[in-house]
Formats: sequence, structure tokens, C-alpha cells
Amino acid sequence: MVNLISQFVSCCRAAGLRVSTSEVLDSLRQLQLIDPTDELQFRSLLRANFAKSLRDLQHFDRLYHLFFHEMRINVGDMRLAADQTEQIRKAAGVLKEQPHDNPVYEAVVDFMAGNPMTLLAEMRRIHMESDDQTAPTRFNFGPLASRFNVLMQINTAATAASLLIEENYLKMDASDLQNLSSHFEERLDAARSILMYEPRPGDTGTRKVKTYEQRLKDLGEKAFSSFTRQEVEEMREAVDKLVRKLKNIVSRRYAVRDRGNLDVKKTLRASAKYNGVPLDIKYRRKTMRKSRIVTLCDVSGSVWAAARFMLNLLYSLQDCFDKVNSFVFIDQLTDVTGIFEEQEIAEAIRIVMEEADVHYEAPTDYGETFRHFKRNYMELLTKKTTLIIVGDGRSNYMNPEDAILGDMRDRCRRVIWLNPEPENLWGTGDSEIKTYTHHCHEVRPCRNVNQLITFIEELIL
Repeated sequence: MVNLISQFVSCCRAAGLRVSTSEVLDSLRQLQLIDPTDELQFRSLLRANFAKSLRDLQHFDRLYHLFFHEMRINVGDMRLAADQTEQIRKAAGVLKEQPHDNPVYEAVVDFMAGNPMTLLAEMRRIHMESDDQTAPTRFNFGPLASRFNVLMQINTAATAASLLIEENYLKMDASDLQNLSSHFEERLDAARSILMYEPRPGDTGTRKVKTYEQRLKDLGEKAFSSFTRQEVEEMREAVDKLVRKLKNIVSRRYAVRDRGNLDVKKTLRASAKYNGVPLDIKYRRKTMRKSRIVTLCDVSGSVWAAARFMLNLLYSLQDCFDKVNSFVFIDQLTDVTGIFEEQEIAEAIRIVMEEADVHYEAPTDYGETFRHFKRNYMELLTKKTTLIIVGDGRSNYMNPEDAILGDMRDRCRRVIWLNPEPENLWGTGDSEIKTYTHHCHEVRPCRNVNQLITFIEELIL
């Protein structure tokens, strides 16, 4: 481990990342406090000691990935490559003997043999070349020419390595020859990656702070299925903000009960027991909403991208109505009402997605889901209940049991179906959404955050 960190420090210094001896000693002492085989802990330890600014963080991350992943210099790979070490050394020696008059060529060959220091030092020189100019210049032909020179030497080394392998100069068997070829290809790809990388005081680690309206304008119309991981996090914040907004609106309905128009009859009746002294003032109160919600959410693979946002929808309804019963399903229902009532939103969704009794490997079966609901939960539907179904209606050509949905419609106040699938695909293949439409009061697309938020606001406000 000491030799490994020492090699990494040498690479860092060659690439221009300042690492002092005391920082190396601190890292070695701190290794006793962690599990070095846990890469997250190991990387965090080195990062905390070696990176001292935002630019250093980005530079360190690039060097760490190069050294421990692209170069694959670790204990396991060193053991696996032990049989190739001598062959790689001999091949590198043969490549160096090829006619050349450029020291960068030798740096590339050293890099292919497993020694990245010389090439990193050359790239560091190129990066600093424009900074060393004392007078301002209009063009940066110097650094561009140096980069072009490195690229030419990489291509020259690649050509020489290909000829060496084709002619089998070292008289190796087929499997060893293939392994050597793969090794050189990976090293050359890593060399090109280093050439393309240019450290800048960039803002990749800086969070862009946007207002709620700006986030919705930028991403609100984008389909759930096309979100990147970063965009998912951004829109999750937007949905969370909407949830807090709705809860505040509902709570204000209770807060304003002692304001408004005077209710003379109730005031006189309440004050009668005191003979009018003191006067107990009563106000006319708006009757609170007494509706109930039952939600069925499909979490199968075909709507997986939208499922997390749909679960946010279910959670947001908990405090906005008298009672909300929430279910998720693929081939049968799972009651998650208790999870949503007892947990915070992030933890509740994590439990539903990871720990709830949901058969994720099963094919979607809306018919069985409706049969399950009819057997066990039909009493939840009353004339004060709004039934919300979230799913694409694709039932894998199984019996859709639309008659049961008709019975559910007859028992409840309203049936709303939210479909995250594009409308031009409704009714194609195994989609039964056109069959279910006849038993719903409203069927609406819900493919992006704007449509989801519009629905929640219309439902609650």
C-alpha cells in the first residue's frame, strides 16, 4: 500500500498537483483508521489530504481515475498482470528501438509500459506553456503545436505496436498476444484521454442556483424517461417545494378559522352562558373538504422512469385530504399507506422502491390488480372518494378486467387515470388504456413534471 500511494503521489507531482511529504505521511497514518479495501473511504482520504482548492479537486479526481482505473494500477490487477510484466517490458524495449528522434515518443512508450510520469510531466509543460508567456499574444499556436506533436507520437507508437503484434516479434502464443494487444489499446486510449483533458478553474462542482420557476421552465416539459441523474435531483427539489407549498395552503385553511365574517347566531349562543359578559365571538367558518383519495400506482419497468415522481404525487396528497389510501402494484397490490403516513418523503419512497413487498420481476397484470382490489379493498370506495390510477395500462395481453373498474367507478365519486406514456402509443400492442377509458371520468397524459404539477394543483386547490 505504501508503494502504491508513493507511485500515485509521483504521478500527481508530475501532473502539477502539489503534494507535500507531510500530507503523504498524514495519509499513511490515517490509513489505519479506515478500511483501505473500501474505495470510497480510500479515495475520500486521499482527496481530503491532497486536494486543497476547487481546481485541485477536479485535478485530483481526474488523476485518481487515470491512475486507479484507466491505468489499473492496483493490487488485484498487478497480480493478474504478473505473467505479462516481462512481455510488456520486452515489447516496450523493442518499441523504443524503433527509429525516432522525438523524446515524446519515448514518454508514450513508457506510458504504455505502465510508467505515466514522463507523459504527465510533458502534458503539465504544455498546460503551463501559455501561462509562461510574459507578453500577451493573439494566438496560442505554441500549445496547439505541442498537443499536435503528442498526438502524432501517440499515433506513431500505436502503429509500431500494431506491427509488433502482427509480426509476433516476441514469439508469443495467441492468447498472450491478444492480452498484450488489449493492454496497449487501453493504454493508448488513456493517453489520448489525457491529451484531451485540460484542467480549468471550471464550475463543474459549482451548483447552479435556480428559482423554482426557472427549473420548471428548463426541465418541466422534458419527459421523465429522458432525465439525467442530475436533472432528476433538480426536479425532485422542485416537486418537494410544490409539496411544501400545498401543505402550507392546507394549513392556512385551519389558521384563518378565527377571522372573517361574524356569525351572530353562534356568538349569541356561546355568550349566553356568561350572560353576555364576556362576549365569545364566533366567525363563519368555511366547511373543510371531506373528500378521500385512493391511489393505485404502477411501478413496473415500463413506467419505472416516472414511478419516483408519481410516488411524490401520492405522498403530497397525504395532508391535503381527510384520508388517502396509497397502493403500488405490478401484478398485485401492496398497501403503502402506513409508510407514507409515518416516514418523511425521501425515506418513504426509498422503502417503497427497495423494501416493500413488490414483485418487480413479475409481468404487469392490471386484471389481477383489479381482482385483488375487489377482494380486499372495495369498501374503501364511497361517494366521497376520488380514485386515481397511475400507469400505462399495458397488461401483457392478459384479461384487463375492465368490468371491475366499472364497478369501482360506480362506487366512487370520480375516477382519474394518469398515463405517463405518449398519447400516440395509447391503444397499441398490449395497451388496454382505450378499454379502461370508458370507465373513467378523466384520462390525462402525465409525461413530465409540468403536467404532474398541473394535475396536483387542480386536484387540491
